[in-house]
Amino acid sequence: MLCFDTSFAPLVQKLAPQLQTVKHYLCMCTRATMPQIEIPPGTQLHCWDDLIGNQPDVFAWPEFDERSASSLCYTSGTTGNPKGVLYSHRSTLLHSLMELAPDSFGLSSRETVMLIVPMFHANAWGTPYAAAMAGCRLVLPGPHLDGQSVYTLMRDEKVTFSQGVPTVWLMLFQYLDAHPEIDPRQLGIRRIGIGGAAVPRAMLERFERQFGAEVVQGWGMTETSPIGVISQLLPKHDALPEEERLKIKLKQGRGVWGVDLKLVDDAGQVQPWDGESRGHLRVRGPWIASGYFKGEGGSPIDEEGYFCTGDVATLDADGFLQLVDRAKDVIKSGGEWISSIDVENAAMGHPGVAEAAIIGVAHPKWQERPLLIVVPREGHAVDKASVLDFLSTRIAKWWLPDDVVFVKELPHTATGKLLKTKLREQYRDYRLPGT
Repeated sequence: MLCFDTSFAPLVQKLAPQLQTVKHYLCMCTRATMPQIEIPPGTQLHCWDDLIGNQPDVFAWPEFDERSASSLCYTSGTTGNPKGVLYSHRSTLLHSLMELAPDSFGLSSRETVMLIVPMFHANAWGTPYAAAMAGCRLVLPGPHLDGQSVYTLMRDEKVTFSQGVPTVWLMLFQYLDAHPEIDPRQLGIRRIGIGGAAVPRAMLERFERQFGAEVVQGWGMTETSPIGVISQLLPKHDALPEEERLKIKLKQGRGVWGVDLKLVDDAGQVQPWDGESRGHLRVRGPWIASGYFKGEGGSPIDEEGYFCTGDVATLDADGFLQLVDRAKDVIKSGGEWISSIDVENAAMGHPGVAEAAIIGVAHPKWQERPLLIVVPREGHAVDKASVLDFLSTRIAKWWLPDDVVFVKELPHTATGKLLKTKLREQYRDYRLPGT
């Protein structure tokens, strides 16, 4: 059985002849909005409302082992065959309890939460479960994620907390840039949750200064249910200068209760929590995956039960995690690592840059050198020289990109992450100046 939203009806009709095992197509809609599509002979098309229309309004909840399967998500960050992560009722419940904690998302019945995270993105970061547990009011935008729709829904539904990936917030900013008469503070939104990619400094500052909203950054993966780290400052940070507080806010955050973190080098040696030593990030906890569905891809767990995330990071003395890169995205130049996250976030602070991605391209001497790919901001004139000049005082000199390319848009995954595999393929034969 294939369940689908009405917006995917044309795609379902196109794919149906190739889906040899599917016998039932279930459209999640009312009879009034039921699409008319052609499906192969011998299969059936169902309407969700028709199927539940004659069912009772009460449900006798069954008793079963808490470790029974609850839901199954497939990771978008995988290599090779797609890898499924099977959650249990127990892990989902514990994860939901964690999200209600004040030092986490702190959800309560007083919140109106707008989920701009699709539910197929690691169960929308677990928020639908936690929101139901706390009695939050949920606002769901459906497929309408453009800046105007997001702004209008926030305003009309009096949203207090919203979660989304940076790509969505960039579209909101573009709409507000085109309508300077709008005062974002009138929205009354108190908190913004950002995940899926590192938060650019310019984005954090804009939310705090123009919206008056606190930014709550989180890190996790499909394999961590997904929240493993939340960026909440400690009381000791209250007295710090604003610039120092901002640097800490831009880190992904501290491990939430129940989650253990460690860093190891290429030889598997544990690295110190000094904020400088880089290593491969590993995590374990009661809602961290112990393996993939049906064992796909082999075991991702080390001898101490830690999950190997594929991220390169640092940890400081207070336990604050800062991602350096995905191991597969890191740029190695002359034997040293260049953090694409740091360069991209610095580039997005340029007033003429809407979005930026950096990849490594072949270099005859240094093995790899960075190529910066930029989407210019509408209404701004921007060139290579101004971008490099802007970066020259914000990153290490040897991190400066060897070239800058301007494009109309960057490729993204279905969950809003930069699709760097496509960029690396597209620029595989790119020749840097002077090579």
